[in-house]
Amino acid sequence: MAKESKKADQGKKSGGKAPKPRPARERRDISLRPLLRAPAGERLDLGAFDPAATPGCPADKAAGIAATAALAEPLASLQERLYAASTAGDRRRVLLVLQGMDTSGKGGTVKHVIGFLNPAGCRVRSFKAPTPEEHEHPFLWRIRKALPAAGEIGIFDRSHYEDVLVARVRELVSRSQLNRRYAQINRFEQSLADDGVTLVKVFLHISYEEQRERLLKRLDNPDKHWKFSPGDIEDRLLWPEYQHAYELALERCSTGAAPWYVVPANRKWYRNWAVATLLLEHLEELDPRYPEAAFDVEECRRRLLET
Repeated sequence: MAKESKKADQGKKSGGKAPKPRPARERRDISLRPLLRAPAGERLDLGAFDPAATPGCPADKAAGIAATAALAEPLASLQERLYAASTAGDRRRVLLVLQGMDTSGKGGTVKHVIGFLNPAGCRVRSFKAPTPEEHEHPFLWRIRKALPAAGEIGIFDRSHYEDVLVARVRELVSRSQLNRRYAQINRFEQSLADDGVTLVKVFLHISYEEQRERLLKRLDNPDKHWKFSPGDIEDRLLWPEYQHAYELALERCSTGAAPWYVVPANRKWYRNWAVATLLLEHLEELDPRYPEAAFDVEECRRRLLET
């Protein structure tokens, strides 16, 4: 009853209407990360995660799209500060890893979220099947070559996790070698974190039915045929095996230094908002600062005015 009276009083002060709740992102005490973080070292069942859910989100699709657009300015500002700080020796950078089944929206996320950023400070890399040259090296060799430099935001569309996902499903390497790779990945990511890399690892989670609808839309639209491959159907037939491979990767490689986030991706608008929000929260935590001038500002001003 006390709560009801309080709400009534608030309604009177606002002209008879109760104040509208602020969007989730405006509530600075709420973080999306705990809502989406995969539990570290625990048995994980992707079937328990609803790919159509919208945890922590704005009210609906329209509100979500508006909230995503509102993140553009703070994301761009923080990116500029991160890049500027690198000119003064700050070694920090960010690596966004996007993984998911075909049509889960990795490319769409790059377009709609990374599109907010200055491309000069981004390094986007897509990893396909290893080339003959890459096959001659350890599996992390090509990953190391693609890492972001200081001040940059790197984006991996697929990543080193292909070597414990496709490799497991297609039985490209032995199980003992796969088990070693999980440990190698954890050591590699810890070394990145120790060197100033903030890892944001996102698994875009879609349903079996949603993937079918998205693949059908590609077939129905001639302009999208280039995005379709008969191999997509073959991989779809191995859906249970891929889900199990992802469960193992998330279980074994979600660590304190590099946790995994499971983003429900059936709703594209939510996917974009969630990834943008996760990226923003990590950049806010880094809190990069513009470097102070290494020259006499007033003297330069005086000389410039004299020209």
